[in-house]
Amino acid sequence: MTDHGRRTDRRLERTILDLLERRGPAATICPSDAARAVYGGDDDGWRALMEPARRAARRLVTAGEVEITQGGHPVEPAEARGPIRIRRAR
Repeated sequence: MTDHGRRTDRRLERTILDLLERRGPAATICPSDAARAVYGGDDDGWRALMEPARRAARRLVTAGEVEITQGGHPVEPAEARGPIRIRRAR
């Protein structure tokens, strides 16, 4: 992985945690919220950051920082298919 890729990964992780910090304790975010914030452009270039944002969320699950949910229930990251939400670990 390039230095740029590693920096982007770290930015996505920090952004996920920052977005959750700014919301209520039970709030969730979509990986697209982090992707859009890190991308910062006006076009749809953020879409290229969706899979990196999902990977960042999975790393944060492993670190015990967040949970990935589907239908309001925590799921194992490896089992998540389709849209996910991210919330603080409980």
